[in-house]
Amino acid sequence: MSTYATAGATRPGRPRVIPRAASAAAPRDEILDVAAELFVNRGFAATSTRDIAEKVGIRQASLYYHFAGKPGILAELLELSVRPSLEKVARIEQECPADVPEAALYLLALVDVETLATVPHNIGKLYRMPDVRSSEVFEEFQPALQELTAAYGRLGAGVVSGPVAATVGLNQLGGLLVQAVEVVIRIRSGGDEVARVHAQAIAATCLRICAVREERIALAAAAAEDLIPLLGAAIT
Repeated sequence: MSTYATAGATRPGRPRVIPRAASAAAPRDEILDVAAELFVNRGFAATSTRDIAEKVGIRQASLYYHFAGKPGILAELLELSVRPSLEKVARIEQECPADVPEAALYLLALVDVETLATVPHNIGKLYRMPDVRSSEVFEEFQPALQELTAAYGRLGAGVVSGPVAATVGLNQLGGLLVQAVEVVIRIRSGGDEVARVHAQAIAATCLRICAVREERIALAAAAAEDLIPLLGAAIT
């Protein structure tokens, strides 16, 4: 568990300073949403808890009923960018057919695209930002990011062939595959929505990085489509 664990998550906050438009979101979720927007657009270091509280419409003291401080908010946002994908890795490895091992990597890429495409305010950008990467919070986040990279490397190693297999190490392969999926961050940064066709193209690109033949990519795509409902994914 992170040392930046949230404080008093179930305690009610004090009355709002400036009422916001009616929202079904809990105050804690509103804080996360506003913080994500400010961190991405303004920067983590340049955003204060007062800034977040004022935009949410609560007193600064009320924010501390839900989070111990700004590092705790950042820690939770960073986790949102990887945890949904990590939680599905074991099920992907379990459910994918043994005769189409390429489906596991294809499906992980699809799931990870969905994660990065749906997190609020494109928060995947956060772990590329210098003020985030230099923070203690990022040091605690790195193992989760490394775990996801290792999963990509492991699934990639099961299907990689040719010169790629001979020259690219496991960690390097995982990093290349992660970078391929993170194109989602750039798509969103350009103001575009991430469509199903983007997800399919990115997943196929991951297999091409591993030098998988096109006919095997087609098999992997078909197998992955059958497994998406089992994962509770909503890839659109």
